[in-house]
Amino acid sequence: MTTVPEIQATHADEAGPIVNLARKAGVFNEEEIATVEELVRDYVAKGDASYYRFLSCRQNGRVLGFTCYSPRWLTQGTFDLCWICSAPDEQRQGVGGALVRQTEQAIRARGGRLVLVETSSRPEYEPARRFYESHGYRREAVITDFYAEGDSLVLYSKRLV
Repeated sequence: MTTVPEIQATHADEAGPIVNLARKAGVFNEEEIATVEELVRDYVAKGDASYYRFLSCRQNGRVLGFTCYSPRWLTQGTFDLCWICSAPDEQRQGVGGALVRQTEQAIRARGGRLVLVETSSRPEYEPARRFYESHGYRREAVITDFYAEGDSLVLYSKRLV
């Protein structure tokens, strides 16, 4: 029996599947995957005491995607959407859109008014950039060669109020 996907706070037993999703995405390097693992393990260990929050999209016990978000240091109501990832076989099926909407709702509930997204200019990130733009995120800046030579930072923002 197929159930409708649900999006809720990440459970402790989902840390491994989340790391595997990040690995299967095919765009994150080992350092980035290790960062996802560190942050999700911190979140499942500390829950609401963690600086970073995770949401999982799951269906029939399978994690289809996740987001990670956090307040932006030294700001009032600004949050970072740090990671969003869906299973390769779930891309273009609405998982990412549902995750970003639920994440924005969670950010609003925490007093958020502005969401920032930082992503890469590399060609393999073009689908991600189109995704953000299609969900109302505005390209604010490009910092040339930020991550490495030829890999610029592309900054997006979205006002929630």
